Amino acid sequence: MSQESGYPEFIKSWPLADLAFEGVKGYLLAAPQGQAVFFELPAGVQVPPHSHGAQWGIVVSGSIELTIGGETKIYRRGDSYVIGDGEEHAARVLEPSLIIDVFADPDRYQAK
Repeated sequence: MSQESGYPEFIKSWPLADLAFEGVKGYLLAAPQGQAVFFELPAGVQVPPHSHGAQWGIVVSGSIELTIGGETKIYRRGDSYVIGDGEEHAARVLEPSLIIDVFADPDRYQAK
């Protein structure tokens, strides 16, 4: 699935996450145990260093640069990552990307 086609319509029908980044969309799937967010990210988005509960993610398409616990690495289609509970991390989107992030925090994001 390319960035141009994005996610299937049934995912796009889920609530949008309330996000603070211009041009970013996140389709929210929530449960009492955690959240999954299906992100559509334009190139150039930068997420400053921050921390929260544990997180797992996978790059569906595109590429991002992640700094996790002081180590910077580029992640591309099919690459996954784990961010530990409370571990500081930051991101930079290198090209338009689809990313799925799963959060241990059940209230990481609120729906719009």
